[in-house]
Amino acid sequence: MYKTLLSSAAALTLSAGFAAAEYSLTILHTNDFHSRIEPISKYDSGCSSEDNAAGECFGGWARLVNAVKDARGRTNNSILVDGGDQFQGTLFYTYYKGKVAAEMMNGLGYDGMTVGNHEFDDGPEVLAGFMDAVSFPVLMSNADVSAEPALADKLMKSTVIERGGEKIGLIGLTPEDTPDLASPGPNITFSDPSAAVQGEVDKLTAEGVNKIIVLSHSGFAVDKVVAANTTGVDVIVGGHSNTLLSNTQERAVDVYPVMVGDTAIVQAYAYGKFLGELNVTFDDAGKITEAKGEPLLIDGTVPEDETIVARVSELAGPLDEIRNKVVAETSAAIEGDRAVCRVEECPMGNLIADAMLERVKDQGVTIAIANSGGIRSSIDAGEVTMGEVLTVLPFQNTLSTFEVSGQTLIDALENGVSQVEEVKGRFPQVAGLQFTWDASKAPGEGRVVEVLVDKGDGMTPIDPAATYKVVSNNFIRGGGDGYKMFTDAANAYDFGPDLADVLAEYMAETGPVAPYTEGRIIKQ
Repeated sequence: MYKTLLSSAAALTLSAGFAAAEYSLTILHTNDFHSRIEPISKYDSGCSSEDNAAGECFGGWARLVNAVKDARGRTNNSILVDGGDQFQGTLFYTYYKGKVAAEMMNGLGYDGMTVGNHEFDDGPEVLAGFMDAVSFPVLMSNADVSAEPALADKLMKSTVIERGGEKIGLIGLTPEDTPDLASPGPNITFSDPSAAVQGEVDKLTAEGVNKIIVLSHSGFAVDKVVAANTTGVDVIVGGHSNTLLSNTQERAVDVYPVMVGDTAIVQAYAYGKFLGELNVTFDDAGKITEAKGEPLLIDGTVPEDETIVARVSELAGPLDEIRNKVVAETSAAIEGDRAVCRVEECPMGNLIADAMLERVKDQGVTIAIANSGGIRSSIDAGEVTMGEVLTVLPFQNTLSTFEVSGQTLIDALENGVSQVEEVKGRFPQVAGLQFTWDASKAPGEGRVVEVLVDKGDGMTPIDPAATYKVVSNNFIRGGGDGYKMFTDAANAYDFGPDLADVLAEYMAETGPVAPYTEGRIIKQ
């Protein structure tokens, strides 16, 4: 009953009567696709051809084509937009970088996209190449790119498109902490999202545009803040937090759309599993009078376009030898879902941390720390292919070893639990230590209340003045996800083996892998 009432509220008609010149628009949207060109399993990783034929898979380019086609057939005016993070996640990105994403998005006829943090994973140059290849605007309002040669005079803050004789303003938004999450380089400075959006709204309004959509890769929490702190924004199409907003799905975080004042906020989970479909009606002043819709589940009932199936098969050819190789076996599914691993100890986090530590323990390393943001999927039971391992760890991060004080480790763990409420990727998965944290304390104010380290013959309290040898990945060691305390670490070596290879080899040596948690992370 509560859900039904919320659903009705989300589809609320915001004025009693319709203006004479009302205008209706369907906003189709995706976000956080992460190179899932092929269908995915219920674990958001690769899905076998047998399971796909049995109708047990979701998403994929070939299904998305038909889902978009059907949705467009239900409306006179529609746009298709993306909330960022097309890059990174499977071998399709590792091998082709942004070329396949550009081909897919051009073929689907996208009208606009915002820059996600992962669009910077390989630096501004790869993003620039992607922008050269696509036939639609790629936007980012809250950053100054004028000092970056690859993007200056190319990456716009906003743009205006036309549909059904009406002008629609699109504004891009990217995480303010992108330098902590990816590799934008030293020439780009990021700024406050609300101020940046308002600046573009004012500019568009002055040009006579009164229907404005923000394409935001900043997360659901930030989107609500932007909606509350700005005027003139009609719709925010979100991304980054992989939030499912829905009136029907059990795992939904909130209704679809969420209304904050006069602004409708939508987001459609991730990985091409859903296609968002928001139907909006405006009066002649550009004010929303009605906003309703629902993300469409792209499951096995959605047929695949055979031409695209053939094209994906062609593109997959060079990848098959790598990813089809069976490298290990599991006795049960290994949980790696972000909703779990970014807030607590999880089986995939333990497995990865143990694999890292095992690889370098002969160097005297006793502690491993992995950021949960680097864990991108679960693995189901049975044979494990290298493709599945690469889906879990797609970023080509390398092992880093270094030396820090016990106090620096405490500071690192404090950083790791500082954004749990926002389900951020800095949450640490660990090996060789155990820590207890108090969620009732403010972030950065002593949430970590106890740290024990493994001395080989039992756990003992960490010594803040002692030096410890640690293994992590090059992203964390370089200050990613807020771990800036590691950037000046002693005896740092960032060029170890690829983390995916380390995990695959560890699982192979271990034998059939069973999921496990051991009380390494305790929440008070």
